[in-house]
Amino acid sequence: MKQRCFWVTNSELYKKYHDEEWGTPVYDDKTLFEFLILETFQAGLSWITILNKRENFRKAFDNFDYKKISKYPETKYESLLQDTGIIRNKLKIRSTITNAQLFIEVQQEYGSFSKFIWSYVNEKPIINKFEKKEDVPATTELSDKISKDLKKRGFKFVGSTVIYAFLQATGLVNDHTIDCFKYIN
Repeated sequence: MKQRCFWVTNSELYKKYHDEEWGTPVYDDKTLFEFLILETFQAGLSWITILNKRENFRKAFDNFDYKKISKYPETKYESLLQDTGIIRNKLKIRSTITNAQLFIEVQQEYGSFSKFIWSYVNEKPIINKFEKKEDVPATTELSDKISKDLKKRGFKFVGSTVIYAFLQATGLVNDHTIDCFKYIN
């Protein structure tokens, strides 16, 4: 049996996410945007809740096409509030539209969001060597710095905890514990 990180439950969806996505470096802007939005919706909830609704989110938000989302009219916002397949939080839905607009601004400034976000780690994933649950932080100086920068640019729901989870999910920070089969030495 494969040894996985402490947070992985018996859920096949969770195992698949851990084994195939979490901690794997992401350079594609569309995927980075998807994770940024999913992490903002996850704030205050469990990740499994988001994973279970992920396909609904993809459908509701035009497969996370940030160009389309950035131009959503009020009618689309109102329809999202009625969509029982997603988290119907008014502020988080509104922030998705705002964050899509700002995501495009960052792309214009840096050439891509990927270049912007990976510049924080000198284009190389940070590999941590955590042994147990208690070792893994909820925030770091890096997540504080990125959170502050994004907030200054106007992004919403991008506190340090959300950003650290985003960094872990997209492989900028590799926090697979040393006993996990996905750990990279």
